Amino acid sequence: MTPRPILLLPAILLLAACGSLAPGGANPAAPQAPVSQNWKSASGEIAWISADARQQWQSGEWWRLFDDAALNALMPRIAVGNQNLAQMAANVAQAEALLQQAEAARWPTFGVNLSTGRSGKPATGSAAASVAASWSPDLWGDQADAVRAQKANVAASQADLAAAQLSAQGSFAQGYFAVREADVELALLDEIIAGYKEAAQMTQNRYDAGIAAHTDLLQAQSALASARASREQLAASRDVAEHALALLLGLPPAAFSLPRADWSPTVPPIPAALPSDLLLRRPDIASAERAVAAANANIGVARGAYFPNIGLTGSAGRTASSLSELLSAPIRVWSLGLSLAETLFDGGARSGAVAQAEARHQAATASYRQTVLNAIGQVEDALTQLTAQARQIEQTRIAAEAADGAARRMMNSYQAGIAAYTDVVTTMAAAVNARRNLLQLEVQRQQTALALIQALGGGWQAPWEAGRY
Repeated sequence: MTPRPILLLPAILLLAACGSLAPGGANPAAPQAPVSQNWKSASGEIAWISADARQQWQSGEWWRLFDDAALNALMPRIAVGNQNLAQMAANVAQAEALLQQAEAARWPTFGVNLSTGRSGKPATGSAAASVAASWSPDLWGDQADAVRAQKANVAASQADLAAAQLSAQGSFAQGYFAVREADVELALLDEIIAGYKEAAQMTQNRYDAGIAAHTDLLQAQSALASARASREQLAASRDVAEHALALLLGLPPAAFSLPRADWSPTVPPIPAALPSDLLLRRPDIASAERAVAAANANIGVARGAYFPNIGLTGSAGRTASSLSELLSAPIRVWSLGLSLAETLFDGGARSGAVAQAEARHQAATASYRQTVLNAIGQVEDALTQLTAQARQIEQTRIAAEAADGAARRMMNSYQAGIAAYTDVVTTMAAAVNARRNLLQLEVQRQQTALALIQALGGGWQAPWEAGRY
């Protein structure tokens, strides 16, 4: 007679095709994000300049837009040596392993058993071999929801890795340009120190000849010593910045050195996409959106607890008096089983779990929308600063040129005996400060461009998000 559990299998397999219990279904739409269709602070200068620049941006190699050979050579080493990225990559591997476990739970399990033994007086032997299988069909879709939730977690961890890599790259580029600007500023201070030495010697000669006052000589010596102290401070700051670069590469500071080189304060045109496109380029936004998808699927997992758990088991085997007779033994055993378990009363535990899952989904949605707002704000801030810094640099350059001219004329007047050395010191200090301010503003604008690149996601796009928005 056909066992009754086998008669139930067709119905169970049909029920296994049930859809997701999550409110959004298998492929929920992303929550609506608070975006506009333009940038408040955008200017007409933000555009593509060449097809090659566009390709570099879309490939994620945004640093090539700065056209610095040393930076281009160093940047790929971050992905190899940075230990924070190695940790994030391990997190991705863990998420993928959890996904493998979640997918495995949807399949039957098979096992074999072989046993032998002796017992009683007189002793008699026994041997048995069997195969067994069990399966809990996904009648209500909660197992499928668990898989979808973990797939979203894997995607979120991949986006987190991309965000960490973009952050490390941005930090490295900022530190690199800070080192390069320090190199130029050190060269400027060397030039200024040489001028102060010449002025101090000239003042010494004038003092020895009884032409200059002793206060003039003291002021000249003080200016020279102050310039030398400023250089020492700047050299130490450069060394600290170089140490930070080594750590970002996963190296001890003693194992990394960045030789001095020329620096160009290049600020490449950066494509400020529409806010809707920003959702595809920011890995943290992609991660937040995947967290919403995972929370949505987990609602279905929680709702699945309301339905009974059904399990199928089966086994078949042989028994014999000894292991040697097992293969030829005529005695066969088999079994089929169907189990059903349902909770009748839990004091509200299941409804509480569903409410918790729904609240987590609401929290994830709010976090996603806030992440979008933060990203838009960062882009707006960077665009505003770029425009303001460009104008500030223009005026500072004019001021530096004027200060240089004033310092030269004041020195000539002092040599002609018609100006006090106090005026010379004042105008020379103003000229030095103006030139240093210009260099610092130029590197600040370069770093603002880097901040804008990061705010726009560095050209990174989540492959699972293509065409969603």
